[in-house]
Amino acid sequence: MENIFSFKGTVTSDLSEVRPFLKNVLVGLRDHIPDEELMFDLRLILDELVINGVIHGNQENEEKCVSLNVTIENNAIIIKVKDEGCGIKYDFNSYDFRDLKCCGRGLLLVKALTDSLVLNKNEIIVVKNY
Repeated sequence: MENIFSFKGTVTSDLSEVRPFLKNVLVGLRDHIPDEELMFDLRLILDELVINGVIHGNQENEEKCVSLNVTIENNAIIIKVKDEGCGIKYDFNSYDFRDLKCCGRGLLLVKALTDSLVLNKNEIIVVKNY
């Protein structure tokens, strides 16, 4: 597969550092993805996954980092996010939107916006075809 774009980086678990970190990634993606709707989806996916890693995985411990790997290959965008937490177990079928919970929607949104989502301990891998 032809690698069109690749980004690898880490951000400390300080929420004030996440926005500039993700902005840098999105600027790089913009050079290869002119579609505004796809960019909106990617921005939401990246926000949810990295912020979840900071808050839920690393519990905002600034001594821990969240790593991000974004690759565009042919017609697919592969995003891997890994934190230093103990891992995640999430039952997508157990979330009920009528409960009006303030947590738990982020992964549902990511799943809805991607073509593949794999939870592997403290790493999430998603694929978005375009």
